[in-house]
Amino acid sequence: MAKKTTTKKQKSIEETLWDSANKLRGTVESSEYKHVVLSLIFLKFASDKFEERKQELIAEGKDKYLEMKEFYNMKNVFFLPKESRWSYIIENAKQDDIALKIDTALHTVEKNNPALKGALPDNYFSRLSMDVSKLAALLDTINNIDTLRDKEQDIVGRVYEYFLSKFALAEGKGKGEFYTPKSIVNLIAEMIEPYKGIIYDPACGSGGMFVQSIKFIESHNGDKKEISIYGQEYTSTTYKLAKMNLAIRGIAANLGDVPADTFANDQHKDLKADFIMANPPFNQKDWRADNELLDDPRWKGYDVPPKSNANYGWILNMASKLSQNGVAGFILANGALSGGGEEYKIRKKLIENNLVEAIVILPQNMFYTTGISVTLWVLNNNKKERTVKLPDTTRDYRSREDEILFMDLREVGVPFEKKFIQFSTDNIKKVTETYHNWQQKESGYKDVPEFCKSASIEDIKAKDYSLVPSKYIEFVNRDENINFDDKMKALQTDIADLLKQEAESKEDLLAVFKDLGYEL
Repeated sequence: MAKKTTTKKQKSIEETLWDSANKLRGTVESSEYKHVVLSLIFLKFASDKFEERKQELIAEGKDKYLEMKEFYNMKNVFFLPKESRWSYIIENAKQDDIALKIDTALHTVEKNNPALKGALPDNYFSRLSMDVSKLAALLDTINNIDTLRDKEQDIVGRVYEYFLSKFALAEGKGKGEFYTPKSIVNLIAEMIEPYKGIIYDPACGSGGMFVQSIKFIESHNGDKKEISIYGQEYTSTTYKLAKMNLAIRGIAANLGDVPADTFANDQHKDLKADFIMANPPFNQKDWRADNELLDDPRWKGYDVPPKSNANYGWILNMASKLSQNGVAGFILANGALSGGGEEYKIRKKLIENNLVEAIVILPQNMFYTTGISVTLWVLNNNKKERTVKLPDTTRDYRSREDEILFMDLREVGVPFEKKFIQFSTDNIKKVTETYHNWQQKESGYKDVPEFCKSASIEDIKAKDYSLVPSKYIEFVNRDENINFDDKMKALQTDIADLLKQEAESKEDLLAVFKDLGYEL
């Protein structure tokens, strides 16, 4: 009998690269080597595009223009001098000074392409003192990627996204802030539908919100040329990640001239955005000094957000930048739903101004940096009427001006990477269809116990302007239906009765022993 052969599952490009990158562990910290790997992937991609354009020029008989950057830039291709080309890097991969050569290559690429200003690491490889043999092995692995093999599959973008996700997982709490899990970004995009106009992210991380916005447009056969992208990022290395992430996909964006704090140095002061997508830092402390930003125009008409927590600073920053018909979808910690003091006053006014459209509680363990459940907020500057026009979609939203939609997704999602949760395509479809049906008042939307509830502003006033979904959504046989004060009193009574019974039983037992002549 012939021996049965088993075919070994072939590793994907992403997995192969990740294994190669992991060989650098021990010499380079995880938080550092992501810049090593992603910079090299970018350089390989830019080189492949350059060589492709170079061959086009040769085929057109334009040999004399091969070293003129204008003939590359006109096709949205970055011009690479000889010392920046991948072929040169590979030729010198085994040399002791390869790290210096890579730094020089990246510096030269940035210098020759203004669109990449501030995007690439500066003197990074030389500074890290990496093992030459391990770096050479990584270069060999990346060299095997044909970045132009399948333009429809966006190989480089796919690899980049995979690596950002894996690095966020590897770095864990406190270091993965540059990445918002993909399924959450997908959910926000599908809900607010950024199809045309200006998109803004005030805490853009590595640019995932922008990438997904473009993917949303492409999946609905829209025109990505009708979108303008604006963002800001505080951390210098993350700012570079974002610029590279967008550059490899050919996405033009204004991320400000430099990395900067959105509150202290707003680089888009006069911006009015049609769509805002964001995942700002949760519960940011001491984001302003006592006497700073008190008269900031972003708080106009509202109380000044407390310096102890930036949540409402982020909300008002985004609210102030919405266009007349602007919509915002963003993530915040659950504490913002019911806080007191200045937060209460701001929340009350946001509700009374009919700006809050939807509040969606997400499951625990979706983020790599925290296990807590968080909230997706949707603000809409025009809840009365909005039209979405894409080639495959036209919807007229006649929203519920005096209502807010509450959704509870804590029991929604599928396992991911063993200990995390993510939304499946079907999950996202169900949530977005519910939301869009609710927006179209005549669509037949109905409240669903343990899932969604459309609450009137009067209902919300009656609950003292709390935005906690469990106060409105109907729950059946769930903790949300339990009066915990009464439950605790009942448990205390039961415990007291048991202790009393135990004491009585003990006394009875002692009496029996005494009758038998035993003294205890």
